[in-house]
Order: sequence, then C-alpha cells, then structure tokens
Amino acid sequence: MKFKQIVAVVLLSAATTVGTLWAYNHFSKGGTYVYQNNQNNNDTGKVPANYAGFNGLGDAASVDFTAAAGAAIPATVHIKTKATRQVSNNLPRSPFGDLFDMDLDDFFGGGGRMRSIPQMASGSGAIISEDGYIVTNNHVVDGADEINVTLNNKKAFKAKLVAADPSSDLAVIKIDAKNLPFLIYGNSDDVKVGQWVLAVGYPLTLETTVTAGIVSAKGRTLDINSRQSNSPVESFIQTDAAVNPGNSGGPLITTDGKLIGINSAIASPTGAYAGYSFTIPVNIVKKIVSDLMKHGTVQRAFLGIEYAPDGASDEQKAKAGVKDGEGIYVLSVPKGGAAEAAGVKTGDFITKINGVPVVSGADMVGQIATYRPGDKVTITYRRDGKEYTTTATLRNQSGTTDMVKTSSLDKLGAELQTLSKEDAKEYGINGGVMIKSINARGVLSKVRIQEGYVILKANNKEIKNVEDLRKVLDDASGTVKLEGMYPGYEGIYPIVINLNNN
Repeated sequence: MKFKQIVAVVLLSAATTVGTLWAYNHFSKGGTYVYQNNQNNNDTGKVPANYAGFNGLGDAASVDFTAAAGAAIPATVHIKTKATRQVSNNLPRSPFGDLFDMDLDDFFGGGGRMRSIPQMASGSGAIISEDGYIVTNNHVVDGADEINVTLNNKKAFKAKLVAADPSSDLAVIKIDAKNLPFLIYGNSDDVKVGQWVLAVGYPLTLETTVTAGIVSAKGRTLDINSRQSNSPVESFIQTDAAVNPGNSGGPLITTDGKLIGINSAIASPTGAYAGYSFTIPVNIVKKIVSDLMKHGTVQRAFLGIEYAPDGASDEQKAKAGVKDGEGIYVLSVPKGGAAEAAGVKTGDFITKINGVPVVSGADMVGQIATYRPGDKVTITYRRDGKEYTTTATLRNQSGTTDMVKTSSLDKLGAELQTLSKEDAKEYGINGGVMIKSINARGVLSKVRIQEGYVILKANNKEIKNVEDLRKVLDDASGTVKLEGMYPGYEGIYPIVINLNNN
C-alpha cells in the first residue's frame, strides 16, 4: 500500500472516531431514561431499553441530614433517674411486721419482709422552651425519687416533675436554666409514609446518637399504654429509624429539624431494636404538654361512641353485627354523649374528623386526643351509601364540657373512702378516710402502709372525710404527716409522706 493510501485510511479512521464521539455526546445528552406508566401515552407498558443512569435521591440538600441533626442534638437531653423499689425474698414473715417501725422480722428471725433497694434508669428528653421545660415519656420518670438531666454540653441539672399522663405515656419535667436551645413543633398530620425522619437520643447509655429512617406507617396501636392506664391513647407513627432502650422520650424530627414526635416504644422479640420503632405524634404531644403545664392534668375529650376494634376478624365482625365499609364502624352511641347530640347513629361509618381522614380506631382516637372538652369538631360519616357532615361539641368523661381539675389528693395513688357513721362508731372514732387500695405509682406506694389504714389526722388537722384530706394536701408542700389506725389493732400509727415523690 502506498504512503498516500495509508495516510488516507488513518485520516478516515480518525474522522470516523471523532464523528462517532460527537454524535454520541450530542444525541445522548441528558438521555437518562425514566420509566413512567402514563395512561395517556400510546406506548404505555413499553419498557425502555436503557435503565442506566440511577439519579439517586435528588439533590444533595434533600439527603443531607447535618443541618437537622445540628439543630436537634443540643435540644436533646439525657435523663437519669433513681427510684427506690420494694423487693422481697418471699420467705415466711411475722404477721405484724408492716404495722410497726421496728424490724420485727429481723427481731423474730424471719427474712420475708420487704426490702428497699435503689434502681437506676436512663432515657432521653426534648427541650421545648428556652427556660427549661422538657418533654419525655411517662415511663422514663414514673416512680422516680430523683431526676437528673444532662445537656449535650455536659452541664447537669436536677429536674422536677411538672406533671405526667400515663394514658399517652407523656411527662413534662423542668430544670432551672435559661437561654436553652429548643425544638420547634412540626405538624404530624402532614407527615407522609415514606418520608425521611431522624431519631435522636441516648440509647444504650451512649452519648447523643442520631439515626435515620423513613416513616413506615401511621396510626399504629400496640396496646402498650394499657399497662399504665385504663384509658390508653395510642396512634403511633411507625418508623424504621433505629431506636434502642434509652431512646425513650427523645425526639423524632423531620429533615428540616422540626419535632414531629416523641419516641416511645419498639417492636422487638428481644427488647432491642428489631426494625420498627413507634413515636407519639407531635400534635398529640403539644396538646397534652399544654394541658399538663396549664392545668396539671390532661383535659381529655370524648366523642361518645363505641366502635368496632381495629383488626377484628370477619367472624368477630359478623358476631358484632359490623357491616363492610370504609371508616370506623359505630357499634353504639351512648346517651348523653357528643356523638348522640350531633346525630351520629349505630351503623354509621365515621370517615373524617375535622376534615382529616381516619381509617382506624387508632386514627380517630389520635385526632380526638388533640382536642379538649368544649371544642367543636366536624364529623364526616357515611350512612346508607351517602356522606354526611355534622358538628359535635366534645365532652369530658363525665359528659360535660367542664375543665377537669387536679389536686394533691391524686398524687397519693390510692382509692380512698370516707368512713360511714356506722363504721366510725364501731371503731370508736369521730370519722376518717380509709385507704381501700394502693397502686404501684403513687406516693403511698413508697411508704410502709397497708390497705385498710384509716387516716384520722393530716398535719395535725382532724380528718373526717375525703374533702378534709384534700384541703390539707392542697395547702401542703413537701412532706405531710399522717396519723391513723388499723381497725382491729390498738394504737395510732404515724406515716410521713413526700408529695414530691410521685
């Protein structure tokens, strides 16, 4: 081959290569193929030949959690509690051991009496105001004799319990501090399944830890708060952000750093994280926190219906007479309730509360929990295939719109009963208040006292009925001296209680 021919072949090959590269760059620019199932496209269902070009999750800002984490970490605290628990070795005990201050079990050689041992616990909390108010779980501080709070900057404070609500597993505590960083409330109704969220807290006694996940479901109920209350409120946000023991009470936030819930529970066969965690929605949190700070107790509203349980089997539904349909099936409408006054009837399907769709009982309970007695809400329901909307004025458990008041009497954690005149005469006293039962969370559970104890005096003032006791306790602060008797035993037995130990 002559030299000119060789040069011509080389030039032709080079030109072809350059032309090919130019054509590829020109015609494939921005040529990432994304499959869309467009109903208006005649090529619907035609799979493109090129799936390459994974675009990630959007621009860097949408997946960068550093700003949100930076806002939440300083406003998330470590809570450590100390409590005294009563334990027994279950050996035989002397019959009068609990009636006297002296250790008769030790005196008689019996080892079966109750022993007090300290118990430590750890959790998290979210600062909600610059002057030191912190929201956490009730189960984090329940029964604590001492609450200690450590900030992210290692500053430590003693905290006091402001108030707690076992039904929702929420509590408010307070530290004496100023100019604290705090979290801004978001709107949990706007939270969407699939969106990114961050859980912040102090799991497994580690320092501040941030985990990321997505919202995997809404309106979940676990029946876990029934351990603390006979009227549990549950409508959890479910996420797959890793949460472990110690995360309880810590915040769940959006990627823009807003608080959308308080982490409360995990679903786990082992007690450690197994894929799902559950958060109290912030719309419930802010209403309950406001009630606790303003009234000392939750102003709980009731719609006044009995409804079909979530997840009931077809057999159970048929037995209860539940029909098929979307929404919450109304099994009955008790008289004197808000629903009856609004015209709701048995057999209706409630589908919305104030325009917010509800698809389960947990959804409905969660929505009602954000309102107070006296609030008016619109109820959307279906009846005989038609949709109706009515307005209901919510009521309290007593069927009125009055605000519920609390008193120091509630801190005792006991069922009390004014002695009848007949019993008082039989016992040879003018009157008194008998302790019928003691629960495990009240002040009386922390002192040596038994059911059947009759309170005769409180802070040296004669007690003839429950109202007398209420007045003394409401006027007292700190410790209160009770004097009483046990029917059938001689003598007066003094007991000192601390109203701050609840």
